[in-house]
Amino acid sequence: MTVSGWIQLLLYVVLLLAITKPLGIYLLQVLDPDCAGGGTFLDPVLGPIERIIYKILGVDPKKEHNWKAYGVAMFVFSAVSMLLTYVVLRWQDKLPGQAHLNPQSFAGIPGHLAFNTAASFTTNTNWQSYTPESNMSYLSQMLALVSHNFFSAAIGICIAATLVRGLARSQSATVGNFWRDLVRVHLYLLLPICIVYAIFLVSQGMIQNFRPYTVAQTIDQSTQASTTQPTVQTIAQGPTASQIPIKMLGTNGGGFFNANAAHPFENPNPLSNLVQMLSIFAIGSALTYYLGRMVKQQSHGWAVWAAMFVLFLTGTLLLWGMEVHGNPRLAELGVNPTAGNMEGKETRFGLLHSALFATITTDASCGAVNCMHDSLTPIGGLVPMFNMHMGEVVFGGVGSGLYGMLIFAVLAIFIAGLMVGRTPEYLGKKIEGYDVKVAVLGIIAPSLCMLGFTAWAVSTDWGKAGLNNYGPHGFSEIHYAYTSCAANNGSAFAGLTAAPPATGSTVQGAGDGHYDLTLAVDALLGRFFIIIPVLALAGHLGRKNRLSQSAGSFPVNGATFTLLLIGVVIIVGALTFLPALALGPIIEHFLMSGSKVLF
Repeated sequence: MTVSGWIQLLLYVVLLLAITKPLGIYLLQVLDPDCAGGGTFLDPVLGPIERIIYKILGVDPKKEHNWKAYGVAMFVFSAVSMLLTYVVLRWQDKLPGQAHLNPQSFAGIPGHLAFNTAASFTTNTNWQSYTPESNMSYLSQMLALVSHNFFSAAIGICIAATLVRGLARSQSATVGNFWRDLVRVHLYLLLPICIVYAIFLVSQGMIQNFRPYTVAQTIDQSTQASTTQPTVQTIAQGPTASQIPIKMLGTNGGGFFNANAAHPFENPNPLSNLVQMLSIFAIGSALTYYLGRMVKQQSHGWAVWAAMFVLFLTGTLLLWGMEVHGNPRLAELGVNPTAGNMEGKETRFGLLHSALFATITTDASCGAVNCMHDSLTPIGGLVPMFNMHMGEVVFGGVGSGLYGMLIFAVLAIFIAGLMVGRTPEYLGKKIEGYDVKVAVLGIIAPSLCMLGFTAWAVSTDWGKAGLNNYGPHGFSEIHYAYTSCAANNGSAFAGLTAAPPATGSTVQGAGDGHYDLTLAVDALLGRFFIIIPVLALAGHLGRKNRLSQSAGSFPVNGATFTLLLIGVVIIVGALTFLPALALGPIIEHFLMSGSKVLF
């Protein structure tokens, strides 16, 4: 943990703080222009386009929805777009433009893999049971997958906005207009930033083309049938720079290449790496400022930000420290232990930026990786796993991080009320039994998915068939996969082969499909079984009167609230997942350190 590393970590924190307020104000102008006193500086240019889109959709942007109508609109949009994605993936070799948009002539992918991929990208999970450069045409990547990168990110922001409106409004039966929110988030936020972002990435050397893959002859020679022939290497390429911005900004994470952000075409240098890490947290951090402006208590927004930051920094320092310490068993083999654990890491990023990226991507529901999480030390691997156990509320996915943390805030206020014997009250809204029930449902639902599917997989032959390791690490591989999908993250302990090729098949993901189907259901439940309670909570809070603060009101704008919120997040996560962590990374750590453990 060098001085240079500390300076770089400090630089990241300073940059994140610097963009939080201006981007938060801009989010207010995009989502609630009336509260902001006007729209964005782009409204005069994009306003006519916005109005044309409403006419095409046949919606009245001024007519707001109650929480049920908002949810129905969101579900219909998600279901239709998921179905279209499934169709495109299944028949990608039958679509027009094959010469330029499918130059490698990739066939349609199997049904269970298409279902897994469609569900994964619809839910902002972006789990990939396939090798992108070996299975997906350029058209599939752009039309089916990247469109969902925009859609799922925008939906997360929309849902967060409904909950914030529920807290900010008084005696309101509506939570906003889904179609208006969806259009404005795309038109004024995601698309403009991604265009500028893509130009920057091209300037850093990221590729952007529609060429067929390049076939190169390497310098090395190989002897085949007594004839010396050059070794042939196929170099995949494609329209990468246009797809990486929304992958990071929208906390999607699905890579254009299988190596994801470790691939030099996706992440050329340390500067691009820094910008990508910053963009993962950007909107999630700014939404806390949006929260403070909407509820007219900016200090509360910063208190929520502080809780997220403390959890983020703690995880980063623990993961960085464990990777610097490395594996003590290597010293027995004559390997210098002071070099740290560089297995599975890019030398151009090193230990700090690998640890920082792994923490950020699992604090948020991103899942992009620039190192192999399967190669982290046991406690190092525990950090990203526990980040997802907490519900990825540490800045989190775009929108989902804020509404996940606000669910914990409701629960924290309820617990505080019980401790002091007063009716719990949050931002002037009385927290009643209904509010607590839906909040607890939003916390329990993904936990049941993570643990239930893990228990099913480890007890079956198909669940153990894809393991690269057995014992505690093998358990971690399976549990990480179901945790990642239920948390809508998409990263993996990639030693697990979730979709091995079927016998005689060359198509990645053409196996029996058990993992594909269960992981897809896991992702769908993890996404929508949280959104439903959040919408219900938004609708219920919005109908209440907003009471004035009194001496009995619990302060939500100071260190006490921040510490209470952190405690509830950690305790709920620890009590729920400690047995699973003990069976996996914790026992593996003791085995690595030479302890005698019976298992």
